[in-house]
Amino acid sequence: MTVEATSAGAVLFRDTRGRREYLLMKSRPGDWEFPKGGVEGDEELQQTAIREVKEEAGIDDFRLVDGFRKDYDYVFEANGETIHKTVHLFIAKSFEASAELSEEHRDHQWRDYEQAVNTVTQDGPREILKDAHDFLEEREL
Repeated sequence: MTVEATSAGAVLFRDTRGRREYLLMKSRPGDWEFPKGGVEGDEELQQTAIREVKEEAGIDDFRLVDGFRKDYDYVFEANGETIHKTVHLFIAKSFEASAELSEEHRDHQWRDYEQAVNTVTQDGPREILKDAHDFLEEREL
């Protein structure tokens, strides 16, 4: 039997001297990813994304960018169960220069687009980063 799970998070970026940088978090298993986590209770996906950015990146001063939401999914085994997880990612702009490392991650780095696209470990998040970058470029955000 497969258990369905839902997570939400954000492709978080900041502007540093006119250059856009993306925040990548290194998970305990070693994947480079975006801040994300499981939906709690009756949270809306955007509420989950906001909570996870605050919890995992320690950033409070940010806003979600309207008009962008992309999904990816994957399957993994945990405690003898097969989990099918769907992850919903939004875009968020940080107005803070730094992030704080949570206990859930081993490292974090702000990377420009080329570095970020080459650092993200999984195909799903990498494709969403490409889409998010194009979205921001088109809107000159």
